[in-house]
Amino acid sequence: MKGMKLLTGAAVLVLGSLALSACSGPSDSSSDSKVSMTLWHNATTGPGAAFWKTTVADFEKANPNVTIKVQAIQNEDLDGKLQTALNSGDAPDIFLQRGGGKMAAMVQAGQLMDLTDKVSSDTKKVVSDASFKAETYQDKVWAMPVSVLPGGLFYSQDLFKAAGITEAPATIDDLSADVQKLKATGVAPIALGAKDAWPAAHWFYWFALRECSPATMEKTADSKDFSDGCWLKAAQDLQDFAAQNPFNDGFLTTSAQQGAGSSAGLVANHKAAMELMGAWDPGVIASLTPDQKPLPDLGFYPFPELSGGKGEPGAIMGGVDGYSCSVKAPKQCADFLNYIATTPVQEAYYKAFNAPPVNTEAQKQVTEPYLQDVLAAYNKAPYVSQWLDTVLGQNIGNALNVAVVDMLAGKSDPKGLIQAANDAAKKG
Repeated sequence: MKGMKLLTGAAVLVLGSLALSACSGPSDSSSDSKVSMTLWHNATTGPGAAFWKTTVADFEKANPNVTIKVQAIQNEDLDGKLQTALNSGDAPDIFLQRGGGKMAAMVQAGQLMDLTDKVSSDTKKVVSDASFKAETYQDKVWAMPVSVLPGGLFYSQDLFKAAGITEAPATIDDLSADVQKLKATGVAPIALGAKDAWPAAHWFYWFALRECSPATMEKTADSKDFSDGCWLKAAQDLQDFAAQNPFNDGFLTTSAQQGAGSSAGLVANHKAAMELMGAWDPGVIASLTPDQKPLPDLGFYPFPELSGGKGEPGAIMGGVDGYSCSVKAPKQCADFLNYIATTPVQEAYYKAFNAPPVNTEAQKQVTEPYLQDVLAAYNKAPYVSQWLDTVLGQNIGNALNVAVVDMLAGKSDPKGLIQAANDAAKKG
């Protein structure tokens, strides 16, 4: 990953590599007083929920004075509930952190614990500087990274083969041709859960990554000004692509990750051939297959290239999920964060979520070809952007998410989409 640039919002840029090793164990609390903490995560069912239950129980056993109450919150509800809790002064002690502009806003509001000097030396041996940079703002660390989640298209190799597609599309033109081949077989070419808004918006974000230069992406992250023509071009690209009707019937009312009828469920049950999503998707798909096991024919390819765009070829978009401590959390919160970065816990995280861990020793356990392809695309990418709704912050991100759905629903157009982003930026 050397030479990679990571856009995390608020002008946080990084050069780094994923290449360190070692492991460590939990640290006993030095305090004899009883401590109680709360943890909010977004794994509501299956192995993910079980992972957090086991991880907390193991930490409590090693730290008998510490009790952690775990609360699972549906992913689409988490950001709103968390913001309300933070603003009310009743935040959980430990919670999922998406980084970017959302994290920067929390820092500016004085809501997060500074972890810079609380990251253990053992943790630094197994979690790369690049991963920590994704959780850094104003040269300080505000979250413990746990997973590397670059995006791209997860697809059914069997359905591609049935449609006569012998290799993954390298360009948008290739993808458009494959959409027609898949339609001819009677399956939905692309699953999209636009009911949740953000999965639809990710199509716009990826077209923007192909149309806009890295310099423009960075400038917009700071200025929140979408006047560069590449943004409008990206919106037009999406409108043109959507005109082929590549998505599942009823995509506007389809959820992303809940149940067999969700976009992930359509892929899991071979009702749709592919889905544009982050690297958590294999775990979600696995939970929705008939036997609740990983889809055996799952494959991955990066978002296709676009001719004429100013984006850096091979650029990729994704996130580094982490966990933060509330500014009011007890010091044992940092102990827990160091614990979840240890190699055994990270290996368990990978097995539970079927997603690439940040711990470089645990990454050696990744054997699935699709996850190896995810890491390969990430590691060789010349430029990496965080999810744009994360980079741009909650207000603009939410406005863009809704604006993209409105355009796909025929209620707006590319100019209206960009206007919605600029209007949200003016409101602050």
